Order: sequence, then structure tokens, then C-alpha cells
Amino acid sequence: MGVELTVTANELVNLSSNGHQAELNQQNQHKDKKKQSSSHNPPTPRPWRIEDSEALYRIEGWGQPYFSINAAGHVTVSPKGDRGGSLDLFELVQSLKQRNLGLPLLIRFSDILEDRIERLNACFAQAIARYNYSGVYHGVFPVKCNQQRHLIEDLVKFGKPNQFGLEAGSKPELMIALASLDTPGALLICNGYKDQEYIETAMLAQKLGQNPIIVLEQIEEVDLVIQVSQQLGIKPIVGVRAKLSTQGMGRWGSSTGDRAKFGLTIPEIIHALDRFRDANLLDSLQLLHFHIGSQISAINVIKDAIQEASRIYVELALLGANMKYLDVGGGLGVDYDGSQTNFYASKNYNMQNYANDIVAELKDTCEENNLTVPTLISESGRAIASHQSVLIFDVLSSSEVPSILPEPPQSGESQVINYLWETYQSLNQDNYQEFYHDAAQFKEEAISRFNLGILSLRERAKAEQLYWACCQKVLDITRQQEYVPDELEDLQKIMASIYYINLSVFQSAPDCWAIDQLFPIMPIHRLDEEPTRRGILADLTCDSDGKIDRFIDLRDVKSVLELHPLKSGESYYLGMFLNGAYQEIMGNLHNLFGDTNAVHIQLTPKGYQIKHVVKGDTMNEVLGYVQYDTEDMVESIRQRCEQALEEKHISLAESQRLLQTYEKSLSKYTYLAS
Repeated sequence: MGVELTVTANELVNLSSNGHQAELNQQNQHKDKKKQSSSHNPPTPRPWRIEDSEALYRIEGWGQPYFSINAAGHVTVSPKGDRGGSLDLFELVQSLKQRNLGLPLLIRFSDILEDRIERLNACFAQAIARYNYSGVYHGVFPVKCNQQRHLIEDLVKFGKPNQFGLEAGSKPELMIALASLDTPGALLICNGYKDQEYIETAMLAQKLGQNPIIVLEQIEEVDLVIQVSQQLGIKPIVGVRAKLSTQGMGRWGSSTGDRAKFGLTIPEIIHALDRFRDANLLDSLQLLHFHIGSQISAINVIKDAIQEASRIYVELALLGANMKYLDVGGGLGVDYDGSQTNFYASKNYNMQNYANDIVAELKDTCEENNLTVPTLISESGRAIASHQSVLIFDVLSSSEVPSILPEPPQSGESQVINYLWETYQSLNQDNYQEFYHDAAQFKEEAISRFNLGILSLRERAKAEQLYWACCQKVLDITRQQEYVPDELEDLQKIMASIYYINLSVFQSAPDCWAIDQLFPIMPIHRLDEEPTRRGILADLTCDSDGKIDRFIDLRDVKSVLELHPLKSGESYYLGMFLNGAYQEIMGNLHNLFGDTNAVHIQLTPKGYQIKHVVKGDTMNEVLGYVQYDTEDMVESIRQRCEQALEEKHISLAESQRLLQTYEKSLSKYTYLAS
């Protein structure tokens, strides 16, 4: 027969606490013995150096040859790479602010764009020379990567010496390309979904001296191209995009294979070839295109893809197609975290490796079949555009985990507060793991007592302050150790500060939110000081997803960023780097935060020149995007003011101040004044 045991809630908590107290006393005795046997003092930490900041933020890994840190602790930009000339980014931002360009501010360095184009062409030129490749390389820039007019105009200008062309993936992008590309001999690759109007425009562009190549992405486009060609009497240059069996990797791994969004299967390619032969247009079929995904991090994937594509190219030529071009698509990666690995935010190869493998494989396959090698094309948008853009934003304020340690327990306070105090006092590097769990248990007991009406609100507050003090002590200990126990890995994120930034993640870094893209983020000044805070970044939007809590790290991804404590009356600037591809055009108007201010900077012998200033959206503009008439809005407020005046709810001075502020705000930047 069992015995029924009845225990009150108060007794239950006391029993639990007494068990912890016995354990605590035993651990204290052990701690005292350890303290007596330990006579060495911890080493005195050396002063923080800029080399420490370089290692911490990994700027040499992802930033070379464009970004570094100078002796003043400021990030510097070398827009021409290793060809000389640099700018102090912090001083540049200060100068731009004096020109009434508020933050957030997107700074585009035209010289970096030029350097990236030259580097890519130089790598292919070196590979062509090394392997005695008898063909040439003609790169194109995919307009979808960054459609901003000034950037496209610069890209066309910088690409002229190498006949660098453009790639369009839609009708609007085709309109941009036709109006912008004026380089003799440059190619215009026409990708994406196509209707009759798209195809007619591309074919007629031949009459303007353009070199459009219409790439067939869907089987329905085969007959449409033949029909338009016959109607216009123009013989087009046509390519086919193949769905390779080679599997990509990372987020865009599904860009290949039978279920890929774009491209033709091998049976469909054979059908297209036969249809062009029947229409007496087989000599128009001149290009093979493939794409294995954006941001390919492993070189072996590229090797496998070019091997398969080379075989398809050769077979098409042997079947009678007039093959002259091979377009390897995009995929050339960017090392966002500087680790030089096959991690999705990195790559385990460089630009020269990429060019070498493509050229060598294609040459070998063509020579084996006694075929002339094709003109090589790549659509390396990310690798060209990412580095040229830096987003600068300021921190508005920060929120810290409570760090004020309460007074020692007073007579008459709950026993659980005494236990937490003794845990805090006794916690050290020998017992931190066990005592951390004790502190967590005591905190839970305090909440239980509060819910049962045993603990007052003031006592609960004191218990929670003591708990956070224990957590901070544990965190300080773990930061000095190479190994952190699994159960403590989340403590750093739990204890992180929140830095509120003058930015919309949805507008300026949408890939952070949408696909967990990693971009290097770091302070652009105070880098000769040790960053003693650990924080996450919260943006201006009223959305819990409006934050950045994933940051680059050598080992994997870290959940907090090392930051400096804010100083009263001083601005604190952060920079997001390598974000020049896709982010601007994919940004959205969440909470009606619009485009940021943007400037184009170019080096000169005497310093730099501001080539273009592109003002960010005003409230008038973003309200217009969602069909509001701001004149009507002002009139509505005026009428309400008049009614409130009549009812004596507002004074005349107050009503005028409201109206003036309202109307003035509509013409201003959507972000906060700093």
C-alpha cells in the first residue's frame, strides 16, 4: 500500500532550494581548496592593436586588395586595388555628411568596378595564353545583377577595351542594354522568357550594329524564333540553354537538372536542332549556354559542369550546328567570409583557377574531336559588382542586458535571493558550468514563487538581476577559453546587446532576411580600440525579422558581432561590404523606408571626385508608390486643424506648427536624421 505525501508549494520550493544549498556549500569548500593551491596571477592583457581588428573582422580575407585598416583605426579603400591610391572611409563619410548627404549612404567606387572587369579579362587572357587556346573571351555583365543607370554606363565604358557586353534577362533589361551598349564587337546575350515582341526587338537590333544572341530557354521559343525570322527576313544568331545533369551546390544547386526552371533537356535540344534544320536555319544555331547556379563555392562543381557542357557543345557541332560560342553563365563566387573554403559564403578557388579550368577542359575536348574552339562567354555579375559598393549606416542607440548588480540580500528577503547571491559570489572558472545551471534553477524557482504569490515583484526583479550577473560572469570566463560547452553556446547570443541601426534590412540588404546571405559587417572607425560589446543589429522597421544576427566567422557563422560601446554625443558608423550585387534592386518598401542616398566616387591625382549623387527617396515619393496624393493628405490635416481650432482643442500656434512639420516631413528622407 503506497503512502500519500502532501507538500505545499512553499515547501516544495524550499526543498529544492535546500538541495541546491547543500551542493553549493560543497562546491564552495572545493573552490576554497582550489584557491589556496593556486598562486599564479592571470597574465596582463596587452593593448589592442589594429592587427587584432584585422584578424577579428577578417578584412584581409574578404577585403583584399580593396579594403584595409590604417594606423588611425579607420577602414581604408583602395579603389584601384594594388595599383595604388587609397581613401580613408571614415573621413569620406564625414565629408559627405557635410554635403547634407544623410545616412544610410551607399557609396559606389567606380574604380573598383573597372578593376574587377580588368581582372576577369586578364585571368582569361592568361589562361588562353597558358593553354595556347586559339579562341577569345568576350564577357558580358548580367543587367539583373545591378540595373542602376550610372553603374551600367560605367560598366560599358570600362568594358570597351575588352569588348565587354551585356546580358538581358527580361524585356525591360533588353531595353536598357540596347540603349546603353555602344561597344563595337561586344555581345548582347538575350536570356529569360520571351514573347514575339522581345524576339523581334532583338533581331532588329542587328540592323543597329548590335550583336544579339537569342538564347532559347523554353521549347516554345523555338518555333517563335523561326516564325519571327521568316516574317522579318532576318537570320538570327541563336543559342540553346542546356539543363546539365551536373548538380550545383548551395542555395542555387537546383539551377541544374531536369527540374531546373530554365533551359532545355537533351531531347528538347535535339528537337530544336531538327526544327532549325527543317527551317533552313541550322547555321543560326551557334551558341551553347549553361548555368549551374549563383555563388558556386567549390571548384569541382565547375570542373564537372564544363566537362559535361564541352561534350554537348562538341556533339552539337558534329550534328551540323554552326557552333561558335560557349556561354558558361554565372556562378563565379565571392569570398564573403574570407575563409577560402567551399562554405556557401566563400569559395575554394580564385578567379585564375576558374578561368584555367574552363579554358583547359574546353580546349582538350575540342582538340580530341578536331573542332575549332569557341569564343568563351561568362556572365559573372556577382564577381564584378559585389566589391564596388559599401553601405554605411549609423547606430542610433543600444539596449544592454541588465548589468547593475543589486545590493547583498537584506534580512527578511526570500531565501532564493540568498542562494543566487552566494552563487554569484562563488562562481569561478573551476565551477562555472555547474554554477550556471544552479543560477538558472534558482531563477526558475524565483519565477515559480512569484507566480504562487510568495515572492514580491521587487524581489523577483532582484533575483533576475542576480541571474543576469551570474550569466555575465560565466560569459566572461568562456570568452577566455577555446572550448565552450555545448549547453553554453547560446549564452553569448542571449547576453548580446541590441544595436539599433538607421537602416532597413528589407530595403538595403534583403538577402540577409530572405536567404540568410552573409555580408561582412564591421565598424569603419575606432578599430584601434578593443570592441568589448557583443551585439546583434536591429533595423528601423516594425518587424521582428528586421535584424541581422548572423555574421561571418572563420569556423562557421557567429550569432553576435563585436562592437564598441557607444559614446555620448559621438556617432558610431558601421559598414556592410560586398553588397553591390542584387541588393539595391531587390529591396522592398517595408514600413515605407525607401532607397538610400547613393554617391559615385572616383579617385583623382589630388584625392577623389564625387561623380554622381543619387538622392534617396523622400516620403513624398514612397507615398506615391502606394497611390497616396500628398497634397490631399496635407489638405486633410489642414481641415482637421481648422475643426480642432473651432472646437478649441488646439491653439492657432499649435495647429500651424503641426501643419508646417507635417508638410516639411513629406519632402524629407525616409530615414532618421543623424
